[in-house]
Amino acid sequence: MCRLFGVSPSGFWAWQTRPPSRRATSDAELLARIRAIHQESRGTYGVPRIHAALRALGIPVGRKRVGRLMAAGGLAGVHRRRFVVTTRRDEAAAPAPDLVQRSFTAEAPDRL
Repeated sequence: MCRLFGVSPSGFWAWQTRPPSRRATSDAELLARIRAIHQESRGTYGVPRIHAALRALGIPVGRKRVGRLMAAGGLAGVHRRRFVVTTRRDEAAAPAPDLVQRSFTAEAPDRL
């Protein structure tokens, strides 16, 4: 397998026994805090609000890092706004007349 991926056997075993990096450890701790904040908000907070909550706790973190960790953890915010219908058809109104008579084939441009 090492030959297939172009990795030396000693490099593979070194990787296998190496402890997690500082960044990976920090990401795991941060993801735990992000999960807690997301759960407190009943799953509604997205990246901007979680980022703001972390900053309020005094944790210096970037918005893109929060987004990356939320995506890796399968977390997403929820839009609770209702869809607004702007046009409502009047059921009593007569429909517009069909001037084309449902014949959509034209002999030439601007001719019907």
